[in-house]
Amino acid sequence: MYDVLVVGGGHAGCEASLAAARMGMKTILVTGNIKNIADMPCNPSIGGPAKGIVVREIDALGGEMGKNTDKSFLQMKMLNTKKGIAVRALRAQADKTTYREEMLKALNSQTNLAIKEGMVEDLIVEESTVKGIRLNNGEEIHSKTVILTTGTYLKGAILYGSTKYSGGPHGEEPSLHLSDKLRDYGFTIKRLKTGTPPRIEKSSIDFSKTKLEPGSEDRCYNFSFSNKLEYDPKKQIPCHLIYTTEETHKIINENLDKSSMYGGYVEGVGPRYCPSIEDKIVRFKDKERHQLFLEPESLYYDDIYVQGFSTSMPHDVQEKMVHSLPGLENAKILKYAYAIEYDAIDSRQLKPSLETKVIENLFTAGQINGTSGYEEAAGQGLIAGINASLKLKDKEPLILKRNEAYIGVLIDDLIVKGVIDPYRLLTSRAEYRLLLRHDNADLRLREYGHEIGLVSDEEYKKFKKKVQDIKDLEKELRTIKLTPKEETQKYLDSLNSARLLDSITLYDLVKRTEISINDVTRFLDKEYDEDVLEQLEITIKYEGYIRKELAEVNKMLEYEEIKIPEDIDYKKVVNLASEARQKLDEIRPITIGQATRISGVNPADITVLMMHLKKGKNNG
Repeated sequence: MYDVLVVGGGHAGCEASLAAARMGMKTILVTGNIKNIADMPCNPSIGGPAKGIVVREIDALGGEMGKNTDKSFLQMKMLNTKKGIAVRALRAQADKTTYREEMLKALNSQTNLAIKEGMVEDLIVEESTVKGIRLNNGEEIHSKTVILTTGTYLKGAILYGSTKYSGGPHGEEPSLHLSDKLRDYGFTIKRLKTGTPPRIEKSSIDFSKTKLEPGSEDRCYNFSFSNKLEYDPKKQIPCHLIYTTEETHKIINENLDKSSMYGGYVEGVGPRYCPSIEDKIVRFKDKERHQLFLEPESLYYDDIYVQGFSTSMPHDVQEKMVHSLPGLENAKILKYAYAIEYDAIDSRQLKPSLETKVIENLFTAGQINGTSGYEEAAGQGLIAGINASLKLKDKEPLILKRNEAYIGVLIDDLIVKGVIDPYRLLTSRAEYRLLLRHDNADLRLREYGHEIGLVSDEEYKKFKKKVQDIKDLEKELRTIKLTPKEETQKYLDSLNSARLLDSITLYDLVKRTEISINDVTRFLDKEYDEDVLEQLEITIKYEGYIRKELAEVNKMLEYEEIKIPEDIDYKKVVNLASEARQKLDEIRPITIGQATRISGVNPADITVLMMHLKKGKNNG
């Protein structure tokens, strides 16, 4: 008998397993092929807009993805540095081989965690409560909770051209029966699609026709708050930029009927924000070219990933498409592109804890919930592992609010809005993105990580020192004043900043656009770490905007704190619009805040619902 049983060894499964085991649960990870644990079947990168912040959040809570990326990166790049701080995000080009090996080391060395190969065919369910799983060889494994992180393996099917066959990302055997069993238990099953581009032999590419895309060279970056990476920023492995050509577009347009998607062979709904190259050309006819990135997959082999060139064309057409690209005229394709279809559940059948509403003690995370991306999967896996463990300890689940984390935005969107196509996190999905930044993920979430037992006392002590240093720095900046003496005026002249007419605190001086916090460190009594200086500089320069956003958060939290009884009968809510009644009954939000975000529930319906709740309290 296990406490937590995790099905699937992808990014969600790894985080779920490690979290549960580290929280003291007897845990087992069951996966089809141990060699594919933590695999990156698509882009070998971690992070990017919104996603990079998720990785920082995972690390702040005590997860593994950030640490593992820091051990395996080929290139680190801070994106959107010329834009506002809310959209800045770190992206790493990871080594596929090293990432997988390092994650497997972490799993194998973790106490309380066993790993077993096997294909899960069914759940063991008694009185609407999960009791374990049944493998395709008839073996049963019993557990108090089960977390499904099946990725694209539920009835997975590979497609290119008119060819379609059952298989996982590497052609492995998919899970052919589990999604049918889930449907029998009462889950709504959706069919989704994603895809991957061809891989090219590096030595066959003429890089003189490409534009070099190096990593960030200004400083060393890292995802994990536990690490201070030391590397030469100027000696990172580069990526390269190219563009599609007129010939590329011509080939694709002439062969659209041969594409799996446009030929009518695809059943699943594809990702809106990561479309295939043929989809881009059809949807954006007026665009003369599309950018593509040539990205290394590993130092251990020669494959180059053509980011942005996902396709489901037959192999002969793919050859022509690839050879129409600059620098790839004589390229050798090592692995052809393909689309992959798979089953997923309706995420509105989940609670905010990621436990299903259909079967008690059953949790789901990752692509089975309709999301795309390694980071989204890992974030959900971590929360599912945490909440399965907390439930067994008879504790309240960890539910992150939309103002606390992108992970909170992700899960709230899934359970309230559901998905039509594979969900991808974007900065635009977060109403409070100025608060959900790369730099402050630990200040937002480290307390939670320590409280649940995933952040060690030693790590927590370091965090508390950082918090104290920020307070000390702010006190110094508010206390120390500069007067208009000649030495100060000359220094301001050197910074192209206006001279002083009166004394000014360092805090107010940093508010000046042309002054950075590093410009005033010479006047401080003690030295501070770079991340402490950065944190306070952001607080000072964006003070007004942050205050405004916090005021909006406070309004939102008022609604979030009004709980809706689990057993509420919406048929008895007088004057509720029929669509609102149906949506509320289907989704069963746990707070008024969640109810306000349901499509089809209008402000008038919220007023009616709140009056009903108030009336119920009065009657009580």
